[in-house]
Amino acid sequence: MISAPCRLGILATLIPGLPVTFTEMKDATSLSDGNLHVQTRKLADVGYIEISKTAKGRRTVTEFRITDLGRERLRLHVMKLQEILDAGSGAAAPVSRGGRTDDSAVWA
Repeated sequence: MISAPCRLGILATLIPGLPVTFTEMKDATSLSDGNLHVQTRKLADVGYIEISKTAKGRRTVTEFRITDLGRERLRLHVMKLQEILDAGSGAAAPVSRGGRTDDSAVWA
């Protein structure tokens, strides 16, 4: 879930613990409105972030926060990346999936 660059960027933006508005997140990640909506929904569905919407005048403001689970999963992900770097290889061996090689599956 976290290895997708856009979702990793969203979680990294939320690490300080302060709420981040949709507009701030869009600026920080350079994602389009639609892609940001889809990716934050995926992170919320697995419990890594919370999404809140509040009315401000005639507008609704969407804010994101990282959850304790999201923080822990991100920490574990970074630890795995560090283990790969410390091993000296810099990359994992390609994984075969259904007759094709998948170089992106580093946790297989």
